[in-house]
Amino acid sequence: MNRSGHYALKPETRRGRGATLQVPGRFESMARLTFDDGWQAPMEDAPLPLKTTVTVEHAKSVIQKQTSPDLPFDKSVNAYRGCEHGCIYCYARPSHAYLNLSPGLDFETKLYAKPDAPELLREALATRGYSCSPIALGTNTDPYQPIEREWKITRQILEVLAAHRHPVSIVTKNALIERDLDILADMARDNLATVYVSVTTLNGDIARRMEPRATAPHRRLRTIRKLTDAGVPCGVMVAPVVPFLTDAEMEDILEAARDHGAQSAGYTLLRLPYEVKDLFRDWLKAHYPLKADHIMSRLHAMRDGRDNDSTFGQRFSGDGLFAELLKQRFAMACARLGLNRREHQLDTSLFRIPEREGQLALF
Repeated sequence: MNRSGHYALKPETRRGRGATLQVPGRFESMARLTFDDGWQAPMEDAPLPLKTTVTVEHAKSVIQKQTSPDLPFDKSVNAYRGCEHGCIYCYARPSHAYLNLSPGLDFETKLYAKPDAPELLREALATRGYSCSPIALGTNTDPYQPIEREWKITRQILEVLAAHRHPVSIVTKNALIERDLDILADMARDNLATVYVSVTTLNGDIARRMEPRATAPHRRLRTIRKLTDAGVPCGVMVAPVVPFLTDAEMEDILEAARDHGAQSAGYTLLRLPYEVKDLFRDWLKAHYPLKADHIMSRLHAMRDGRDNDSTFGQRFSGDGLFAELLKQRFAMACARLGLNRREHQLDTSLFRIPEREGQLALF
């Protein structure tokens, strides 16, 4: 453990997880050090098991409004906090610091579920003056992460949206979305649903290290096919692009997704805000030590010499010569493959306001 409170995790302790480092949140005033006091077996011989725990969160509201000019939506809903997929690059990791938890291992093992979200959503839709625009799912954590199998909160949210003909867009990297094809296909017939499947790499070894509990890349491609065959407009997100690790795969990913039915595509460059930069650097040293310096050097060349650049308009694509070359490669590949030929606009005219019940009817 160093002065900043970071400490490395033993391989046997972090098996099946993404983070190789436990870091304190930036709001923590104290650092905690674990040590052997001699009263039990040496810690290196008895690593603590890392089990996923889920805590119920009773939220007061569920729709988050977005004002960022470079986002294609203005409303989002997140059924969960934290994500069991454990993607080392996840830009949402720092949000766990607000809970006095680590953006490292805590983010992927100490999760929060919002079972009240479907009812809160219905109440929000019934509010006087509500303006219908597509709601995005999967903007902070994946709505189809493994715990969704048990909790089914995302499905209940879709049921509310479908009942009131409210448009929805989804981003996921989990084949579990196929479970909800009955709802999504029904909504898609009225142009009320669209899905983007995130494919970071086609290399199974990289995927297992970088996003350990997400669906395997080849299985995600099959998900694109199943969504498309069911009539659900589907695209692929090549995200994030990691220089010198996954960037060479961009054209192959786009072509594979097109061959499986994808009609549109997008990409984002790796983002390393706040604690993510330390987590990603340590992960590189653990898994790709010979490439680590090259990857960070190229990323800095695309981020104006920094680990991260939050400037609107370039935070997703970067800046400079290498960022421009990546942008051109993406555009040329999409043109060649027939992707993004037309912009898909979801229909908001079919929205039906829920009946107001209880105290809501008084307003």
